[in-house]
Amino acid sequence: MFTVISPEHFKTIPWKNGQGETIELAINDGGTLADFIWRLSMANVVEDGVFSDFSGYQRNLILIAGNGINLQHDNRKTDQLNNILDVANFDGGCQTVGHLPAGEITDFNIITDKEKCSAVVETLLAQQTVELKAADLCFVYSLSGAFQLTSYQNHQIIKAGHLLKLNTLKAGEMTITGQKLIVVYLTQNT
Repeated sequence: MFTVISPEHFKTIPWKNGQGETIELAINDGGTLADFIWRLSMANVVEDGVFSDFSGYQRNLILIAGNGINLQHDNRKTDQLNNILDVANFDGGCQTVGHLPAGEITDFNIITDKEKCSAVVETLLAQQTVELKAADLCFVYSLSGAFQLTSYQNHQIIKAGHLLKLNTLKAGEMTITGQKLIVVYLTQNT
């Protein structure tokens, strides 16, 4: 029902545009950088620049370290991520330019194939307990401190920096307790 993916199983791979590296936490079975349904990753952004083109994909980008990043899409809309766990949701096919107003940052990325998969992303800054929603797949990641997964008669402590993966989750089946958490719900499009 659930799997904990530890950091030693994460993969470091080059950015699609060759301008940096990404730590890939998880990708769908058989997925590659050129062809995947969903992918979770983290990256350090150390200078202003154009983001990789992911046409056909939807992106969710979360600030997890640093003092902010501004993302300008197609010279029009700008997302300002100023605080830890701020989220930007944008079309991967946009020409997105990242500007660092106060030095390098680290971001957490959820990229999904628009035709095959939908993502709902929630962030929990303060210590709290939340009931997980129904999803084909659910991932939970803690920036700092362990968090607790609770089901009917079971409690599991997940260390910070580890990725929790839950398969075929039903609403109300489990809760999580913690702070500075990223929760990703993935649902296959029918």
